[in-house]
Amino acid sequence: MPSKKALVRRPSPRLAEGLVTPVEREGVDVGRAVEQWEAYVEALRTHGWETIEVAPADDCPASVFVEDTVVMYRNVALIARSGAESRRDETAGVEEAVASLGCSVNWVWEPGTLDGGDVLKIGDTVYVGRGGRTNAAGVQQVRAAFEPLGARVVAVPVTEVLHLKSAVTALPDGTVVGRVPNTDAPSLFPRFLPVPEGSGAHVVLLGGDKLLMAASAPRTAELFADLGYEPVLVDIGEFEKLEGCVTCLSVRLRDLYA
Repeated sequence: MPSKKALVRRPSPRLAEGLVTPVEREGVDVGRAVEQWEAYVEALRTHGWETIEVAPADDCPASVFVEDTVVMYRNVALIARSGAESRRDETAGVEEAVASLGCSVNWVWEPGTLDGGDVLKIGDTVYVGRGGRTNAAGVQQVRAAFEPLGARVVAVPVTEVLHLKSAVTALPDGTVVGRVPNTDAPSLFPRFLPVPEGSGAHVVLLGGDKLLMAASAPRTAELFADLGYEPVLVDIGEFEKLEGCVTCLSVRLRDLYA
């Protein structure tokens, strides 16, 4: 049976200081963000996920975006090394958490850089965004870690958004979804479905036909419902001000084995 464990991390009191790239900074209500995070975690639990809270990193403003710290493939955890040097201290608690679950722990080493938000897994294909936070050496180290286990690693250019998964994610049948202006190379994906809203490109597969999505993408939710899926909407507006989305607020561990 697939595992349904998810790593999450409580927002830092310094969340409002989190990095933003080309977007204009908006004020973040940290108290409201904590409420939204708690509702996000509850949505995972309601749909059968065991959430594992990583030790907080209060001095790291962006630490709630826990997905960026590690990439999982089966029982192997590849600890990331962010292209944003200020985020590299976020990995320590995550490394401890995955080791406690029995994962084999590996690391991205200099000169490689990798953010977990640049990695999209569809079956045994691992797409890695090559862009601002992940460099060519990082892509090579993903190949070295996962290809011996049967993965096929495909590099994808990312120039329009922060991370690959800021542009695209995938439905349960493997169809990649994204907003065309944010996606550098839709032709790299065997099946690509354009969506009408940027935040509609972000889905977390909860199991079955259920899709965890941001409430800011109602037209995309309607599109997915018409296709037979069941959107589960959560308000993550405070995190969206920091270029966050539903995928980066957790690390889903689907393929752990005893």
